[in-house]
Amino acid sequence: MVLKEQNILFIVRTMGLGGTENVVLQLCEILLNRVNKIVVCSSGGVHEKKLQEMGIKHYIIADIASKNPIDILKNCKTIKDIIEYERISIIHSHHRMAAFYTELLTSKAMKKVANAHNTFTDKKILTRFAYRNTKVVAVGEMVKKNLIEYFGIPKDLICVIHNAVKPFDGNTTQIEVLYKERIKGNVLIGNIGRLSEQKGMVYFIEAAEITASAHPEARFVIVGDGEEKEQLQKLVEIKGLRDKVLFMGYRNDIQNVMKQLDFVVLSSLWEGLPLTPIEAYSVGKTVIGTSVDGTPEIICDGVDGYLIEPRNPAQLAEKMNKLIENPEIRKNMGIQAMKRYQNEFSFEKLSQRYIAFYEEL
Repeated sequence: MVLKEQNILFIVRTMGLGGTENVVLQLCEILLNRVNKIVVCSSGGVHEKKLQEMGIKHYIIADIASKNPIDILKNCKTIKDIIEYERISIIHSHHRMAAFYTELLTSKAMKKVANAHNTFTDKKILTRFAYRNTKVVAVGEMVKKNLIEYFGIPKDLICVIHNAVKPFDGNTTQIEVLYKERIKGNVLIGNIGRLSEQKGMVYFIEAAEITASAHPEARFVIVGDGEEKEQLQKLVEIKGLRDKVLFMGYRNDIQNVMKQLDFVVLSSLWEGLPLTPIEAYSVGKTVIGTSVDGTPEIICDGVDGYLIEPRNPAQLAEKMNKLIENPEIRKNMGIQAMKRYQNEFSFEKLSQRYIAFYEEL
């Protein structure tokens, strides 16, 4: 395929804050100067501005997950019009409903790509229909396994391209609240992610209670926002951890934050291939992560981090205590984490893999 002749349409649910949206922006950057044009359609969000800055046209559509018949009909018409008007030759979906619309509205001749960002156990018939004539990019081996074993997607239609993050630019901007804790000699342990059930923050706070009793110098830094925020703040109050747990809210400088932590925790109950440990590795920080879905594809247990069971505060506390008590282990794991990032999860690797994938379509 001659990439320079292609007009690509990315269909994504939103252009808000999230891992999927970040992947779309990365793909735009990788492909922008290698194809004829890129067009994006979504229900909108804060990252529309970034698309505008890149000179990429963005069409607003109704939420593709909406079950409202009017929204569905409107989306069918709008997406079909975009495909015709922009002379789209490749459609790249980033949600199962996006892939569903694509399959519904185009012929077999259309080149179709879909990213599978998570494992699922629902909508079996819809998923099979959506992916039946589509090359699927799974973000990890567990996501690929899920597509084959649960949904019966032929394995020759699936390839694995791991998520990646850009290298840190090295400009550390001092964060006052963290600096104040650091100069007191406290150890800073971060957990970064949406404050939702998926991220298992409740278990992180329960583990924090155990670790704080053994290590009063430990500080637990929660970065993110979401529907469980009030519930988590109440839990911190109940457990008497108000002085130990810092809620920093949403930040858009995650690598800068991580650079100022001692190590990072990922307490998720499920994941596709999470960006958080990759971001931590990109600044040389070790991670304690739950052994769910794609996380063991990133963390090599005992080498660059530790893998633990989900929903197990005692085990998490044990590993946190170990890293607090052994700064040398922490340092060595951080060095290995950086090597792992450079070899497997760098933006350069991601670019090479996607360009090769597109050229073979």
